[in-house]
Amino acid sequence: MASIAAQLARRNAQAEGLGKKGNAIPFNKQDFQTLQFSCLQNKTLFCDDTFPAEPASLGYNELGRYSTKTRGVEWKRPTELCSNPQFIIDGATRTDICQGALGDCWLLAAIASLTLNKDILARVIPPGQSFQESYAGIFHFQLWQYGEWVDVVIDDRLPTRNGELLFLHSAEGSEFWSALLEKAYAKVNGCYEALSGGSATEGFEDFTGGISEMYELRKAPPYLFKIIQKALGLGSLLGCSIDITSSYETEAVTSQKLVKGHAYSITGAEEVHVHGRVVQLVRIRNPWGQVEWTGPWSDNSSEWNSVRPEEKEKLDFCAEDGEFWMAYSDFVKQYSRLEICNLTPDTLNSDSVARWNYCQFEGIWMVGSTAGGCRNNQATFCSNPQFAIILEHVDDDPHDGEDGCTFLVGLMQKDGRKERKFGRDLNTIGFAIYKIPDEYKGRTNVLLGPDVLLRQRAVAMSNTFINLREVCNRFKLPPGEYVIVPSTFEPHKKGNFVLRVFSEKQATTSHMDEDIKTDIKEHDIAENDVDPHFRHLFMKISGDDSEVSPFELVQILNRVVSNRADIKTDGFNLDTCRHIVSLFDKDGNGKLGLIEFHVLWLKLQKYLEIFKKFDTDNSGTISSHEIRGALNAGGFQVNNTVLQVIVSRYADAEYGIDFDCFVDCMIRLEMLYNMFKTIDKKDTGKIELDLSQWLCLALH
Repeated sequence: MASIAAQLARRNAQAEGLGKKGNAIPFNKQDFQTLQFSCLQNKTLFCDDTFPAEPASLGYNELGRYSTKTRGVEWKRPTELCSNPQFIIDGATRTDICQGALGDCWLLAAIASLTLNKDILARVIPPGQSFQESYAGIFHFQLWQYGEWVDVVIDDRLPTRNGELLFLHSAEGSEFWSALLEKAYAKVNGCYEALSGGSATEGFEDFTGGISEMYELRKAPPYLFKIIQKALGLGSLLGCSIDITSSYETEAVTSQKLVKGHAYSITGAEEVHVHGRVVQLVRIRNPWGQVEWTGPWSDNSSEWNSVRPEEKEKLDFCAEDGEFWMAYSDFVKQYSRLEICNLTPDTLNSDSVARWNYCQFEGIWMVGSTAGGCRNNQATFCSNPQFAIILEHVDDDPHDGEDGCTFLVGLMQKDGRKERKFGRDLNTIGFAIYKIPDEYKGRTNVLLGPDVLLRQRAVAMSNTFINLREVCNRFKLPPGEYVIVPSTFEPHKKGNFVLRVFSEKQATTSHMDEDIKTDIKEHDIAENDVDPHFRHLFMKISGDDSEVSPFELVQILNRVVSNRADIKTDGFNLDTCRHIVSLFDKDGNGKLGLIEFHVLWLKLQKYLEIFKKFDTDNSGTISSHEIRGALNAGGFQVNNTVLQVIVSRYADAEYGIDFDCFVDCMIRLEMLYNMFKTIDKKDTGKIELDLSQWLCLALH
């Protein structure tokens, strides 16, 4: 109940704009202004008890409490490390980022690219923070986390050894913005060790809210250099890396001083003129701040002697800062992968650049209801969440010369880094895209079933199912209506996800789900309609008062079901029988008379008929993936949210629902529906209750 209430509260907050740009959610409910004011008033330095200066904040294995790597670590504030600490000196620059004793070069590459866009930087690092004015040992940063912007408060106690910062630090020893940003990122992911290993795109996305795509450089498209130039011009963040063939090659340095298994950022792409021909160059940065390419076009190499002086001066080609130029032709040979983070429309402030159209959805794969697995699992695949996209306008000036509608789909699973310390791996995820048949076009109040999805091929799908945080692919399809089905590879794998769609032209996107509807068949029975044999049986079982109480009903129903070998049941309990009596008791005396009991009996016969129909394997139970159809047959059409609650309440460990649970579910649905309609007298679809009314209904 508490988790459902939390989900509803979160949805209401999102509807009011909380978590969007300019309205970040306080992470851990910590408000920076309030905490800073309190510390200044009390003349104390902030100590963050939600991310304390303790071993658990460092890590759980290699950086665990008893690891040799954490021996001698002390948490110190910048004011204890130097006489005049500065938050930022002369603006945040790429040279402020030097890697420490943590394998998070992917994050550092993203931070380095972040410094190239001052508008993005100002969002991540709110201005006005310093070690001089209003200093209280507290700082804050804003990060994008799975569809929402969060404001992360930290204290400035940093892990050190022998008076030196242990992790990320600035080449300028008295500048601390980058080390504090790394700490904020460690906090949202649970600890520093959770940041070890990753892709620069993850950092790109968490600093921008953008969506990333990846290019294998051995299969680079012919226009990729132009894409890089355009992306840099749009403020996109770019990273690249060299694959390793074994763990022994991790951070191995090649003969030309490139580091394998290491995340670099791309900071420039220019053309220079040499002897009358154009040479394409890319500028790359090593977050270590050192170890640079020594091949053609490296710092002070002979190739620069043939470049026009004005071009040479503009390109700043000889600084010893970990940044270097190389020919684009060498780049695609030496590097394995290019990653580009495309920015959301609200990230771009300039009116002169084109913008992607953007939408996002949150979803859940819940075991037993919406965790259907990929199409290999035909019995459950169609129970996955579904999302519609309507493409109406073809691209302007397509790169490849072919008409169509370009869009990106990104499927991201949540909280993978936090789960690491519990030994939980990421799910293997992917998605498929199908064309919506004409008879369903324009409708979002449906879920496409096997008769639609399993009778056609997918028109597009993710390149692979893979256990990464995000799967993202670029597509071009003809105008039309399509449905995106995200899933785990195997069924029955739980997880929360965010699905995002970026389209070059305006596209309509929506969550597909059935409306909640009821079609309850009422039984209008007079006393004369009751069969004499049924009347005789009722008088026999009802006792002297000719009424059936909840206590008597428990015994009656359990005697009936105990004689049936074709259905499984744990027996009807008193709580269920009280619900039954409450629903069918028309005169309000808390018991069932002849007519009331006869209506119940007819209803139970109908439920048994439905139950047997949907028990397709004759197991005596209904599979939770079949319960939607059974509910429909009983007069209730529910959406995924309600279905997930039903499954969590009524399914057993094998996700089967036995007969007594099915009856209880149907009775409760009808009872709740009747309550709602009684209060919603104007048929608005909404009701308002005070606390007393809510408690009375919930306890009923």
